[in-house]
Amino acid sequence: MLLQRIFAAVLLLACVALSIMAWPYQAAFSYEPVGPRAFPLLMLGLMMLGLLYMLIRPTAIVHTEEDPRLDRPTLIKIGLCTVLLLVFAGLFEPLGFILSSILIGIPMARLYGGRWMPSVVIVTLMSVGLYLLFDKAMDVPLPLGLLDVLED
Repeated sequence: MLLQRIFAAVLLLACVALSIMAWPYQAAFSYEPVGPRAFPLLMLGLMMLGLLYMLIRPTAIVHTEEDPRLDRPTLIKIGLCTVLLLVFAGLFEPLGFILSSILIGIPMARLYGGRWMPSVVIVTLMSVGLYLLFDKAMDVPLPLGLLDVLED
């Protein structure tokens, strides 16, 4: 239980530091009515509430046999998922939203048990659909990257 509380305290300090860093942020332009700092501050606030609970709760978290185990295959899957998300972040600007989502979404679907054909079809449709939803319907600009030639 002591390790859980130490982890919560260290992560709480990190959240406080990130909040202090995010508070004065001002963007040159904004397409949101509340500004660009609202989302990170909201997420950090929610994390801090959860971490405060972890610090003051009366009993330790006890895992039952029904909980999934953190065995080697599960840790490998978590590691691969993290690597795929980092690759997505790196390819987002140069390839654009649609291509990077397809390129990362298919291996992610396969990683969690998806079959090839449904994974390809669903990820492709979701990538195009989410692009249209954000860019056209909600007016949130997303990069097209290599598909920039398709823009009118």
